[in-house]
Amino acid sequence: MRRLTLGLTAFSIAALSVMATSAVAQTAATPAEAVSAGQFVDNLADKAFAVLKETSSKPAIKAKFRGMLKENFAVETAGARLIRRYRNQITPAQLAAYQAVLPDYVVNIYADRLINYSDADVKIVRTQAHGATGAFDVFTRITVASKKPLDIIWLVEKGSTGKWLVANVTVSGVNLSLTQEADFSAIIAKQGFDGLVTLMKASNARTA
Repeated sequence: MRRLTLGLTAFSIAALSVMATSAVAQTAATPAEAVSAGQFVDNLADKAFAVLKETSSKPAIKAKFRGMLKENFAVETAGARLIRRYRNQITPAQLAAYQAVLPDYVVNIYADRLINYSDADVKIVRTQAHGATGAFDVFTRITVASKKPLDIIWLVEKGSTGKWLVANVTVSGVNLSLTQEADFSAIIAKQGFDGLVTLMKASNARTA
Protein backbone atom coordinates (compact mmCIF):
# COMPACT_ATOMS: atom_id res chain seq x y z
CA MET A 1 0.00 0.00 0.00
CA ARG A 2 1.22 3.51 -0.77
CA ARG A 3 1.67 6.10 1.95
CA LEU A 4 -1.65 6.82 3.62
CA THR A 5 -2.26 9.91 5.73
CA LEU A 6 -5.89 10.66 6.53
CA GLY A 7 -6.96 13.90 8.17
CA LEU A 8 -10.35 13.36 9.80
CA THR A 9 -10.87 16.63 11.61
CA ALA A 10 -11.54 18.96 8.66
CA PHE A 11 -14.97 18.15 7.24
CA SER A 12 -15.54 20.87 4.66
CA ILE A 13 -16.06 20.73 0.91
CA ALA A 14 -13.68 21.64 -1.90
CA ALA A 15 -14.78 22.91 -5.29
CA LEU A 16 -16.55 19.82 -6.63
CA SER A 17 -19.99 19.50 -8.15
CA VAL A 18 -22.74 17.48 -6.49
CA MET A 19 -23.20 14.47 -8.75
CA ALA A 20 -26.69 13.45 -9.78
CA THR A 21 -27.88 10.68 -7.49
CA SER A 22 -29.07 7.34 -8.81
CA ALA A 23 -28.61 4.25 -6.67
CA VAL A 24 -26.27 5.95 -4.21
CA ALA A 25 -26.51 5.33 -0.49
CA GLN A 26 -27.81 8.47 1.24
CA THR A 27 -26.45 8.00 4.73
CA ALA A 28 -24.64 10.28 7.14
CA ALA A 29 -20.86 10.10 6.98
CA THR A 30 -18.87 8.64 9.86
CA PRO A 31 -15.13 8.81 10.66
CA ALA A 32 -14.84 5.09 9.93
CA GLU A 33 -16.34 5.62 6.49
CA ALA A 34 -13.90 8.46 5.86
CA VAL A 35 -11.03 6.07 6.54
CA SER A 36 -12.65 3.46 4.31
CA ALA A 37 -13.10 5.95 1.46
CA GLY A 38 -9.46 7.00 1.68
CA GLN A 39 -8.28 3.40 1.70
CA PHE A 40 -10.43 2.66 -1.36
CA VAL A 41 -8.68 5.39 -3.34
CA ASP A 42 -5.28 4.35 -1.98
CA ASN A 43 -5.81 0.73 -3.01
CA LEU A 44 -7.27 1.67 -6.39
CA ALA A 45 -4.28 3.91 -7.10
CA ASP A 46 -1.89 1.12 -6.13
CA LYS A 47 -3.55 -1.35 -8.50
CA ALA A 48 -4.14 1.10 -11.35
CA PHE A 49 -0.62 2.50 -11.49
CA ALA A 50 0.82 -0.99 -11.06
CA VAL A 51 -0.98 -1.95 -14.27
CA LEU A 52 0.68 0.97 -16.06
CA LYS A 53 4.10 -0.38 -15.06
CA GLU A 54 3.50 -3.78 -16.65
CA THR A 55 5.72 -4.85 -19.52
CA SER A 56 3.03 -6.18 -21.86
CA SER A 57 2.03 -4.33 -25.02
CA LYS A 58 0.82 -0.75 -24.68
CA PRO A 59 -2.68 -1.50 -26.07
CA ALA A 60 -3.06 -4.38 -23.61
CA ILE A 61 -1.96 -2.19 -20.70
CA LYS A 62 -4.40 0.55 -21.67
CA ALA A 63 -7.23 -1.94 -22.02
CA LYS A 64 -6.54 -3.41 -18.59
CA PHE A 65 -6.24 0.05 -17.04
CA ARG A 66 -9.57 1.17 -18.50
CA GLY A 67 -11.20 -2.08 -17.43
CA MET A 68 -10.07 -1.51 -13.86
CA LEU A 69 -11.45 2.01 -13.87
CA LYS A 70 -14.77 0.82 -15.28
CA GLU A 71 -15.17 -1.64 -12.41
CA ASN A 72 -14.62 1.12 -9.87
CA PHE A 73 -16.41 4.05 -11.47
CA ALA A 74 -19.97 5.26 -10.90
CA VAL A 75 -20.66 5.41 -14.62
CA GLU A 76 -24.44 5.87 -14.42
CA THR A 77 -24.12 8.69 -11.89
CA ALA A 78 -21.46 10.47 -13.94
CA GLY A 79 -23.40 9.96 -17.17
CA ALA A 80 -26.61 11.37 -15.73
CA ARG A 81 -24.71 14.42 -14.52
CA LEU A 82 -23.34 15.14 -18.00
CA ILE A 83 -26.76 15.40 -19.68
CA ARG A 84 -28.86 16.69 -16.78
CA ARG A 85 -29.96 19.76 -18.77
CA TYR A 86 -31.34 17.62 -21.58
CA ARG A 87 -32.76 14.62 -19.73
CA ASN A 88 -36.37 15.79 -20.15
CA GLN A 89 -35.88 16.69 -23.80
CA ILE A 90 -34.72 13.37 -25.22
CA THR A 91 -36.65 10.25 -26.18
CA PRO A 92 -36.28 6.84 -24.50
CA ALA A 93 -34.51 5.62 -27.65
CA GLN A 94 -32.01 8.47 -27.50
CA LEU A 95 -31.37 7.81 -23.82
CA ALA A 96 -30.81 4.11 -24.51
CA ALA A 97 -28.33 4.92 -27.30
CA TYR A 98 -26.47 7.30 -24.99
CA GLN A 99 -26.33 4.79 -22.15
CA ALA A 100 -24.99 2.11 -24.51
CA VAL A 101 -21.90 4.14 -25.43
CA LEU A 102 -21.52 5.85 -22.07
CA PRO A 103 -19.39 3.40 -20.02
CA ASP A 104 -16.43 3.28 -22.41
CA TYR A 105 -16.62 7.00 -23.12
CA VAL A 106 -16.70 8.10 -19.49
CA VAL A 107 -13.89 5.78 -18.47
CA ASN A 108 -11.77 7.01 -21.37
CA ILE A 109 -12.17 10.62 -20.18
CA TYR A 110 -10.57 9.81 -16.86
CA ALA A 111 -8.13 7.20 -18.13
CA ASP A 112 -6.63 9.64 -20.60
CA ARG A 113 -5.95 12.08 -17.76
CA LEU A 114 -4.26 9.52 -15.56
CA ILE A 115 -2.54 7.12 -17.93
CA ASN A 116 0.64 9.20 -18.25
CA TYR A 117 1.51 8.79 -14.56
CA SER A 118 2.85 5.24 -14.62
CA ASP A 119 5.77 6.13 -12.32
CA ALA A 120 3.63 8.01 -9.85
CA ASP A 121 3.77 7.90 -6.10
CA VAL A 122 0.34 8.61 -4.61
CA LYS A 123 -0.15 10.11 -1.17
CA ILE A 124 -3.54 10.51 0.48
CA VAL A 125 -3.49 14.01 1.98
CA ARG A 126 -6.90 14.13 3.64
CA THR A 127 -10.50 12.97 3.32
CA GLN A 128 -13.50 15.25 3.74
CA ALA A 129 -17.22 14.60 3.81
CA HIS A 130 -18.98 15.71 0.64
CA GLY A 131 -22.09 17.27 2.09
CA ALA A 132 -24.44 14.97 4.00
CA THR A 133 -24.81 12.31 1.31
CA GLY A 134 -22.28 9.81 2.66
CA ALA A 135 -19.86 10.66 -0.17
CA PHE A 136 -16.29 11.85 0.37
CA ASP A 137 -13.69 14.00 -1.33
CA VAL A 138 -10.35 12.22 -1.11
CA PHE A 139 -7.47 14.65 -1.65
CA THR A 140 -4.31 13.11 -3.10
CA ARG A 141 -0.95 14.33 -4.34
CA ILE A 142 0.68 12.46 -7.19
CA THR A 143 4.44 12.82 -7.47
CA VAL A 144 6.41 11.80 -10.53
CA ALA A 145 10.18 12.13 -10.79
CA SER A 146 11.27 15.40 -12.43
CA LYS A 147 7.67 16.61 -12.74
CA LYS A 148 5.61 19.07 -10.76
CA PRO A 149 3.38 17.31 -8.17
CA LEU A 150 -0.20 16.85 -9.31
CA ASP A 151 -3.11 17.39 -6.93
CA ILE A 152 -6.13 15.19 -7.61
CA ILE A 153 -9.42 15.09 -5.71
CA TRP A 154 -11.45 11.91 -6.02
CA LEU A 155 -15.16 12.13 -5.27
CA VAL A 156 -16.18 8.69 -4.02
CA GLU A 157 -19.59 7.41 -3.04
CA LYS A 158 -21.22 4.08 -2.33
CA GLY A 159 -23.24 2.30 -4.99
CA SER A 160 -26.35 0.24 -4.37
CA THR A 161 -24.23 -2.76 -3.33
CA GLY A 162 -22.32 -0.74 -0.74
CA LYS A 163 -19.11 -0.75 -2.80
CA TRP A 164 -17.14 2.49 -3.04
CA LEU A 165 -17.08 3.98 -6.53
CA VAL A 166 -15.36 7.00 -8.06
CA ALA A 167 -17.99 9.55 -9.13
CA ASN A 168 -15.72 12.35 -10.31
CA VAL A 169 -12.11 13.49 -10.44
CA THR A 170 -10.71 17.00 -10.17
CA VAL A 171 -7.18 17.33 -11.59
CA SER A 172 -5.19 20.41 -10.58
CA GLY A 173 -8.39 22.36 -10.01
CA VAL A 174 -10.05 21.20 -13.23
CA ASN A 175 -13.34 19.44 -12.46
CA LEU A 176 -13.54 16.85 -15.23
CA SER A 177 -17.28 16.36 -14.82
CA LEU A 178 -18.09 20.06 -15.21
CA THR A 179 -15.66 20.40 -18.11
CA GLN A 180 -17.18 17.44 -19.92
CA GLU A 181 -20.72 18.65 -19.23
CA ALA A 182 -19.86 21.96 -20.89
CA ASP A 183 -18.36 20.11 -23.87
CA PHE A 184 -21.49 17.97 -24.23
CA SER A 185 -23.73 21.03 -24.10
CA ALA A 186 -21.71 22.71 -26.85
CA ILE A 187 -21.96 19.63 -29.06
CA ILE A 188 -25.69 19.23 -28.49
CA ALA A 189 -26.26 22.91 -29.29
CA LYS A 190 -24.56 22.48 -32.67
CA GLN A 191 -25.34 18.90 -33.67
CA GLY A 192 -28.25 17.80 -31.51
CA PHE A 193 -28.35 14.91 -29.06
CA ASP A 194 -28.01 12.31 -31.82
CA GLY A 195 -24.88 14.10 -32.98
CA LEU A 196 -23.44 13.77 -29.48
CA VAL A 197 -24.05 10.02 -29.44
CA THR A 198 -22.46 9.69 -32.89
CA LEU A 199 -19.33 11.48 -31.73
CA MET A 200 -19.15 9.33 -28.60
CA LYS A 201 -19.36 6.18 -30.74
CA ALA A 202 -16.57 7.44 -32.98
CA SER A 203 -14.40 8.26 -29.97
CA ASN A 204 -14.94 4.80 -28.50
CA ALA A 205 -14.05 3.20 -31.84
CA ARG A 206 -10.77 5.12 -32.01
CA THR A 207 -9.87 4.05 -28.48
CA ALA A 208 -10.67 0.41 -29.20
